Amino acid sequence: MNEDEARKKLCDACSDLYRKRLLISAGGNVSIRSDDHMLITPSGRNKGKLISDDIVKMSMNGDVIGKGRPSIENKFHLALYNSNAEINAVVHCHPLYCTAIAVTEKKIRTDLTPEGIILLGDVPTVPYRTPGSDALVNEIMKISGCDAAIMEHHGAITVGRTMEEACDRMEELEFQAHLQFITNGANGLPSDEVAKLRKMR
Repeated sequence: MNEDEARKKLCDACSDLYRKRLLISAGGNVSIRSDDHMLITPSGRNKGKLISDDIVKMSMNGDVIGKGRPSIENKFHLALYNSNAEINAVVHCHPLYCTAIAVTEKKIRTDLTPEGIILLGDVPTVPYRTPGSDALVNEIMKISGCDAAIMEHHGAITVGRTMEEACDRMEELEFQAHLQFITNGANGLPSDEVAKLRKMR
């Protein structure tokens, strides 16, 4: 994907996530891999109103190329890309129900529906560390093999081979978090069915 296409795809994804209230105002950050660079949302900007020129281009070593101030969380985006060549998009949001689970220090469940297991698998919780810190990067790298995670007292993160996949996972993650609150301790799928569904991932 060339840079112009990637910039448009990133802006479109942010607009869609904002419309679905998964991205709120200036919170969160989204990035996409473009050739041997990363394109990421700028710091402190409303993600629902970005245009292509607002997107910040960075080398995979963390250098800004051109203009703009990247999200403070650019370090963990870069670390995820550098750790896995199959990751081409990273989405970090503060969705209401995911964040509620993150604040109450509960674990998010994905065994309430088949889609939760198939689309998300196990969803670990990343211990709280200061946003933008190397300590947060280190914690995220411990669960870098997962497709989704809850960030304690912070929000949620998903990755994907495509931007669509990463966004779909964030939407599903928030759905599962909402469902968990509504059903309040409902029984999950039987263990043998969970095992069967995991093989379908």
